[in-house]
Amino acid sequence: MNFNKTHIKLSILVLIVLSVMSCNDNSKLLAVGNSESQAPKSSDLDKRVDSVLNLMTLEEKIGQMNQYNGFMDFTGPAPKGGDAERKFDHIKKGYVGSMLNVRGVKDVLAVQKVAVEESRLGIPLIIGFDVIHGYETMSPIPLAESASWDLAAIKESARLAAKEAAAAGINWTFAPMVDISRDARWGRVMEGAGEDPFLGSKIAIARVEGFQGNDLTSYESIAACAKHFAAYGFAQAGRDYNTSDIGTSTLYNTVFPPFKAASQAGVKSFMNSFNDLNGIPATADKFLMRDVLKDEWEFEGFVVSDWGSITEMVAHGYAKDGKAAAQLAANAGSDMDMESYLYVNELAGLVKEGKVKESVINEAARRILKVKFELGLFDDPYKYCDLEREKEVTGSKEIMDGALDMALKSIVLLKNENQLLPLKKEGQKVVLIGALAAEKNSPLGSWRIGAKDNTAVSVLEGMKQYDANLTFSKGPDLTIGETVFAKEVVINTNDRTGFKDAVNSARGADVVVMVLGEHAFQSGEGRSRTVLDLPGLQQELLEKVHAVNKNIVLVLNNGRPLALPWAAEHIPAIVEGWHLGTQSGHAIAQVLYGDYNPSGKLPMSFPESVGQAPIYYNHKSTGRPSLPAPGIVFWSHYQDDSNDPLWAFGHGLSYTDFEYSNLKVTDDFNSSGKVEVSVVLKNTGDIKGKEVAQLYIQDQFASVIRPVKELKGFELVELEAGASKTLKFTLDKSQLGFYDNHGKWIVEDGTFKIWIGGTSQAELSTTFELGNIE
Repeated sequence: MNFNKTHIKLSILVLIVLSVMSCNDNSKLLAVGNSESQAPKSSDLDKRVDSVLNLMTLEEKIGQMNQYNGFMDFTGPAPKGGDAERKFDHIKKGYVGSMLNVRGVKDVLAVQKVAVEESRLGIPLIIGFDVIHGYETMSPIPLAESASWDLAAIKESARLAAKEAAAAGINWTFAPMVDISRDARWGRVMEGAGEDPFLGSKIAIARVEGFQGNDLTSYESIAACAKHFAAYGFAQAGRDYNTSDIGTSTLYNTVFPPFKAASQAGVKSFMNSFNDLNGIPATADKFLMRDVLKDEWEFEGFVVSDWGSITEMVAHGYAKDGKAAAQLAANAGSDMDMESYLYVNELAGLVKEGKVKESVINEAARRILKVKFELGLFDDPYKYCDLEREKEVTGSKEIMDGALDMALKSIVLLKNENQLLPLKKEGQKVVLIGALAAEKNSPLGSWRIGAKDNTAVSVLEGMKQYDANLTFSKGPDLTIGETVFAKEVVINTNDRTGFKDAVNSARGADVVVMVLGEHAFQSGEGRSRTVLDLPGLQQELLEKVHAVNKNIVLVLNNGRPLALPWAAEHIPAIVEGWHLGTQSGHAIAQVLYGDYNPSGKLPMSFPESVGQAPIYYNHKSTGRPSLPAPGIVFWSHYQDDSNDPLWAFGHGLSYTDFEYSNLKVTDDFNSSGKVEVSVVLKNTGDIKGKEVAQLYIQDQFASVIRPVKELKGFELVELEAGASKTLKFTLDKSQLGFYDNHGKWIVEDGTFKIWIGGTSQAELSTTFELGNIE
């Protein structure tokens, strides 16, 4: 590899630094080619960043703010003519700061060499990619991982995803998505942690720490990106890209907490969202990016637009043209333009016209350069480009084992009447039905653009490991034609081929396992739904099979909560199997046959019907919360359905049983600032199992109405059969307070109720009083 030109350029930088700075150890300011170097101290780092910034022309600074999607095979000849030639020339001129969707060591090395060895200053590119739940090896979709409530496992999953992506040349992921959402109609719920800001904040921290590791200069770590800032998960009617119209209390107490947690965890970038908030597109929202993120939270990384979101402000009706959009976005604090081409085309002119100050450009470029230094790209721009490491790491046993472990922990047992599960390994005739049971593509999930098609282990393959004589009947197809990321999925609603065979195969079986749900590309970006049932002919198939054999285990494959009231009433055993990634079939089979005792808990409420959406456990009370007298209509309810979810947030069963008792509260808040809570958890069943003990509070009277319940603590506990353990939780100001409508954190006197149990519908409760709070 030829480093000569790179060394010359970086040596020039060192000489200039030496001439303008008095520093006792200038040799450390810009180490060259040392992939083992540790991240520099902040003061030294700032000096190094400024030393590069001072060498840059205005156009080169703006270039750092410009990101292009991969537009050619960089291992081939330089493009001739058209848009590709122009973009390629921009890289050579230093007018590009980042590339996305360039992956694989050969391609990343090739494009990085153009930037480093052919541009004037040789500033390396940061290479971005959507490493959402794995790179080539897929872990469960993020919503499924969140169902594990296992922060250590989620962190490890992100670490392994980063390791595999980094081995392919990637050094920046557009994850985690930390948007809180309460509406299952919104397709991107699959990409987040669900409806609760406390759980969402903990998971945001775990994923940021997993991606970025303990040392960001490590070739196994990648920069993370908290997205989408802000309120994207509150798109009206669950329709993607729609406006978000929420109050200040919801913004501060529900939307902001996971973003703030990610910032405090040291996330290196934020991505703004597509929606408008209070009539201002988030991409140009100074309040969000400057007032809150960069000033109040003191965020030191950079903000990238979402794909084309700067130019989309014209369609919003906020900017009259692309030039105005660039001005608005830059001044508001969007540091990097993803695929709008407006910064690179318009910002220099706007600076010369005085509409954008050069200090705005300097700040943005400085933030981007700083992350590149923190990643060690100035020390070795090719540190992520090792072909042998790529071969060794991609799909390695470590990563496959991690994907299986995460998949097992993500499964939720929703219902299990008469202990139909686990299945018997011998002496039981089991029939498997459903097109999704044999699927090897859909289980990979949405947002898996680095994965190879049809590489998931199917449920059929997983169950065959236990029962080589397993009978399988596909039944009708779920989809028609190709299923790809960027196109609508066509659902089969008419072709009943295989229907009768499936029903007939169920006759005489001891147990029928049916794998039903959504294709993976029915959830994700741009995939909102108005109906949350089983798509196509699946509900009809389920009812027909039930008519001949009621011993059904329903395994759900889905990327969002579904409304399944008929199944909840009639099917004895239901397993939430999500889209679990590469090891999906093995994980589901191990749970079905009892080799793994499920311990997942729902991170989102499942509605009884779509008309309840958005439905969430931590809602506020109304002035008329309950039935005043039989037959009277004047209370907050539906005429035709319950107010309650089908399955509540935090719900999840086990093959064993747990009992909670002896709930105690020690209120020492006035002297120590803490309230101590304890409860005894006992495994009353016959086998070892895990339980997620959940603590909820209600501030019963407050200056701003508080939710009827709020999660404020949880612990994942494993107990042997018959064993018990005293669990202890500590509540302090960070759990007992809330943000007022001016964004101020306050803790007030009053009565607090506490519940502890294995679901948000826990009944074991007590109260305590806080008084004389200063």
